[in-house]
Amino acid sequence: MVKSKKSKKRQNRKSKGFAKTPARAKKIDASTAYDTCREQLSPFGGVLPIVKFLDLIGFQEIFNSTYKAPSRKPKLGHYKMVVGILMLLFIGFNRIWHFSYLRLDAMLCGFFQLSRLPVASTFWRYLNSLGINQANSLVRLMALMRQHAWKLCDLNYMRVCVDIDTTVETLFGNQQGGRKGHNTKNRGKKGYRPVLAFIEQTREYLIGSLRKGETITGKETASLIHKIKQCLPDIVHQVLIRADGEFQSWDSVQACILNGFDFIIANKRCQPVFDPTGWYRPKKRQPYEYNSCTYQPDGWGTPVRFVVMRIPIECTSESDSRVQLSLFEDHRYKYRIFCTSLRRRAHIVIREYDKRADVENLVGEAKREGLDAIPSSRFKNNYAFFQIVMLAYNIWRYMKILAELSVQSAAMSSDNQTLFGIETNTLRIARLRLLMISAKVVTDSNRDKVRYSIQDSRTAGLCTFLEYLDLKRSESRPWAA
Repeated sequence: MVKSKKSKKRQNRKSKGFAKTPARAKKIDASTAYDTCREQLSPFGGVLPIVKFLDLIGFQEIFNSTYKAPSRKPKLGHYKMVVGILMLLFIGFNRIWHFSYLRLDAMLCGFFQLSRLPVASTFWRYLNSLGINQANSLVRLMALMRQHAWKLCDLNYMRVCVDIDTTVETLFGNQQGGRKGHNTKNRGKKGYRPVLAFIEQTREYLIGSLRKGETITGKETASLIHKIKQCLPDIVHQVLIRADGEFQSWDSVQACILNGFDFIIANKRCQPVFDPTGWYRPKKRQPYEYNSCTYQPDGWGTPVRFVVMRIPIECTSESDSRVQLSLFEDHRYKYRIFCTSLRRRAHIVIREYDKRADVENLVGEAKREGLDAIPSSRFKNNYAFFQIVMLAYNIWRYMKILAELSVQSAAMSSDNQTLFGIETNTLRIARLRLLMISAKVVTDSNRDKVRYSIQDSRTAGLCTFLEYLDLKRSESRPWAA
């Protein structure tokens, strides 16, 4: 007896949701077996977005047009040698010999199109050939890249605030340019004293330089201020300079006036005379009083406005150590004095200056990114490494801004917004969210491909960011129009 059977079998339907019976939980104990695989794995899956970003912003074209190459001619070329050091800093390693940990990384080897990276000494010899000329060319490179990044991210700041500050890099060897100076954490140690300027609106590095461990002079400050305008995008028309008392001098004030910049600089040397009847309180419940005057210090070419805030000493911690009453009225107050070009009321000017406190966080973050790493005993090599570190720092800033824009443009569900708020994160947290994602480099249909695990909650946000970068790469560049 023959039974007829249907030739078409019913196909199994694909599940559109979570399975009712969850997968069996994995068991890892001391007796768990282990083995190896042939696929190339990388813990830095977030390197792919930076490769797309460099292509999107036209980094290689900017590099070829602005970079002043040293006399040394590397086999990989100047572009890949500099980008290799940038990749090292971008990942979070700040020593050249850390390349020994990345020689076989699948993402980096794929970018360089090598089976393994050159030894660390290759990058060290190239860094040893760099000097001040290469550092200055990197400043011009950052200025042109800023033009492209602002247009790409649709940043239209017509007025920016530039915060200038210095920091100390302690030296523990015989490096050139080391001097004994103001160093509260390591008193008596030699160090460098670099100066840095940041843009408040985007929190990016604008301009700066590595200096000997001496207090900055007025001529050095004026030279830095004169270079600010050529580093800003063309859309910026108003600039406010904010600096502490270390930068107060007639050279600094004159440089701001000649360039048409507004300024608020803390007072350190001048003793302006304020009208005793001019004190006022913007809020009656607060004991702080404000005043202003026009004063011309000795050696200054023109009178400048000074604003002051006085605080009763009983409102500060100093009142605990004071036993005897003060004889004069001035001894009962603590004064904060600033010279400025702004014509607003005194308390508004001082409130604007207090926003400068965030620059301390930016300087500290830049030091953790590699400024504290002194790679060479030669000052010129350290000078160039300083600008490379700050270039990697700026690339992280632009990457975070673009990642935030990708979240806003994708209209993702609340469960997949893994990159939401990344613009305000520190670089340490941004690496955990955007960079340190495991990836596998495979070959599919004779084409290399990067795969991310669907079990990782960060994969959805990273894929959305990659789609956003590909969309931007397919469009015409805004600076080319």
